[in-house]
Amino acid sequence: MIKAIFFDIDGTLVSFKTHTIPQSTIDAVSEVRKKGIKVFIATGRPVPFINNLGTLEYDGIMAVNGASFTTADGNVVFEKFVDKDDAERMLRYASEQDMAVAFATSDAAYVINPNDKFDAVFELLNLSRPAELGSEGLEGKNVMQVIAFFDEKEEKNILNNVLTNCDAHRWHPDFADCICKGINKATGIDDVIKHYGIDISEVMAFGDGGNDVEMLSHAGVGVAMGNASDEVKKYAKVVTDSVDDDGVARILRQIDKF
Repeated sequence: MIKAIFFDIDGTLVSFKTHTIPQSTIDAVSEVRKKGIKVFIATGRPVPFINNLGTLEYDGIMAVNGASFTTADGNVVFEKFVDKDDAERMLRYASEQDMAVAFATSDAAYVINPNDKFDAVFELLNLSRPAELGSEGLEGKNVMQVIAFFDEKEEKNILNNVLTNCDAHRWHPDFADCICKGINKATGIDDVIKHYGIDISEVMAFGDGGNDVEMLSHAGVGVAMGNASDEVKKYAKVVTDSVDDDGVARILRQIDKF
């Protein structure tokens, strides 16, 4: 019996075409919550970037690929920050290399060297460009996520020499979400369900991107969206239709079968 469901946002709950959640999803989520099933958001976005859930009902947000969890009523259950030396090294490296990087805290985000690729991704996500980092740099800021615009060829060098205590999570070729090493959506789910006394076998998770593969393979029932890549689909137990073809609602209407 499913007791908790975790949903990625972009490409899973929210369409890249409309930047909204299909009404079928909103209705289906409301129905499963009436059954007593808890509904959680599981996103790579930091909380300041979550602006697109509309009227969706949920019980909490697991943000930053599993590095934080906040209940729907605002109770912060856990937060895990990037090592301060890593963040400072990334700031120096980005300044030297003219690399676009955003630094996200629990309540704000700042950017250095924004460029066309940066703006294109934020347009894709329907987000405004964050404020530019001031002369004070990262002083007094607890960075939870480094959103760095480097490609896969540069990734090894960055992780070995700059963000030495971080892992990179990638769902787009132009950038990576970098957070504390060893944290991902699967470890985040474990922390959340421990808080609620739920077993992993009682968890369903929906996702479509590369940063979803850990939770899709870890959850009792991992559901890949139809718009996910074939590589992501390999990690899921179930493949549904795309976000734009009511893929979430299709599975939730059959929730009693799982």
